[in-house]
Amino acid sequence: MNINQVAVIGAGTMGSGIAQVCATSHYEVLLIDIVQEQLDRAMKLIERSLTKFSEKKRIVEEVPAILKRITMTHSIEACKNADLIIEAVFEDFCVKAEIFMQLDKAAQCHAIVATNTSALSITEIASVTSNPSRVVGIHFFSPVPMMQVAEVIRGTETNDETIEKASQFVRSLGKEPIVVSKDIPGFLLNRINLPSNLEAIRMVEQGIGTIEDIDKGVKLAFGRPIGIFEVGDLVGLDVTLHACNAIFEETKDPKYLAPVLLKRMVRAGRLGKKVGKGWYQYNSDGTRKC
Repeated sequence: MNINQVAVIGAGTMGSGIAQVCATSHYEVLLIDIVQEQLDRAMKLIERSLTKFSEKKRIVEEVPAILKRITMTHSIEACKNADLIIEAVFEDFCVKAEIFMQLDKAAQCHAIVATNTSALSITEIASVTSNPSRVVGIHFFSPVPMMQVAEVIRGTETNDETIEKASQFVRSLGKEPIVVSKDIPGFLLNRINLPSNLEAIRMVEQGIGTIEDIDKGVKLAFGRPIGIFEVGDLVGLDVTLHACNAIFEETKDPKYLAPVLLKRMVRAGRLGKKVGKGWYQYNSDGTRKC
């Protein structure tokens, strides 16, 4: 099976990033969201990001030509011709399960159906479908256009062909696939990365260091292109909190217990760049306020 059309469900930060890299790699893309304002915002973000890539000579194709490969729609039924469908909605099992039940009817029988979840069980999500062998996790990292890796996660029923096709697709985007052979909470890279992120939040909570200094330190000392709190704002503090809760609920490992500060930030509506304020504050064009 050749993958020609990719459907991305959810036009948030992750969904728009996934749509961008797929269109840049010459796939026809359906970007699906029930909220028109979210779709409009996503297309503006994609155009802005592509323009920056073009200015830096990181893409050779004209921006309008790439954008032309992205079609916006509100309908999951539009997935009927997609060869690969990637769900990238909020980290809530019930929401994802409802989408996968709809996809079970809408998607063509050969289509691969993937979830971009960062922590929820692939096996549990696949269990609501009639053919869990074609369900796989493809976990991208934020910011998607810049990160050179994606996890390909096997659910209990995922077959070898689905894993291989998903891995080939990741490579076609210019990224390296990391195959996660067991469906464990947090998968592979978040099991390594998340505890350090939570420890950084705890140090701020305890007054040991500042947000700015921690971000500066991890970039200068560890060679990271972007700081822990900067990434947190890109991903969304609510997404991070849900990932922590999901892993903690299944493992009961205290290192994944969400810090009080993170909970307070989410309750205060400081969810990150998507709302203009998180660990940092942002202007309307997405640039950070001084």
